[in-house]
Amino acid sequence: MRIFDVVTLMDPEVIPERTKIHLATWNGEDNPIDVYLAGSFDEWQRCQTRRNFERPFVIALISLPGINKWLYAGVHASAGCEWRPDREFFYYTLQERPLCSEFNGRLVANFARPGRQSYLNAENWTDHLLVEEILRQRIRIAEFPGFRGVDLAKPDLDWVVVHGLESWRTALSSVAGVYLISDPTSGKLYVGSACGEGGIWQRWCEYVASGHGGNIELERLINEMGVARASAFRFSILEIADVHASTEDILRRESHWKDVLLTRSHGLNAN
Repeated sequence: MRIFDVVTLMDPEVIPERTKIHLATWNGEDNPIDVYLAGSFDEWQRCQTRRNFERPFVIALISLPGINKWLYAGVHASAGCEWRPDREFFYYTLQERPLCSEFNGRLVANFARPGRQSYLNAENWTDHLLVEEILRQRIRIAEFPGFRGVDLAKPDLDWVVVHGLESWRTALSSVAGVYLISDPTSGKLYVGSACGEGGIWQRWCEYVASGHGGNIELERLINEMGVARASAFRFSILEIADVHASTEDILRRESHWKDVLLTRSHGLNAN
């Protein structure tokens, strides 16, 4: 299905001949996906070094990790711009089209960018701009925040793994270590470990596949309450180690954290 089949169905006024496509990519200072996740994309898009939005509508597509993947960030009506000499850019008056907002942050497009062009007349590319998938929830994950900053809800971990976000995959597959799964619904914790090649990434991929990763207590919860129960879990990292560290050393550190956090007696560790 083409993107404009969806957009025009939502808002018949937004047709390709009246629309400019904005392919938002790294500009040397900002990564637009980070800007979007921070909630500042609409304002960021208003600032243009040239008169790039001289059509009634602008459809925004933000570059995603992977080949030819773009996140749909909505349609805006353009009501002209003013030159800001102090900042040396044109500041556009852009008004979001509410009828086109249902799939904001959820629709992933497949489109082969023509060279380095970022501003395209939509009618020339309608047949090439295709829907690849529609996510159940809006994307919320930015680049890898560092091991101390990891705190992922299960749906977000699913998104990271399914889409193979490069910064996350590279970081998590480079280390072994001890991780924590918390269940906000009950307040209970589970301590686990990852050893050897593939590191934490490989282990967490198993949770994405099954929901429980083979852990007895987590599996019991899911069997009793359904697969959706796993969506409440949150994943974080307690400590990291070299992927070549011995299994015995990793298991020793895992046992230490189980003792500290009382996860055998009051948590989700069976042993």
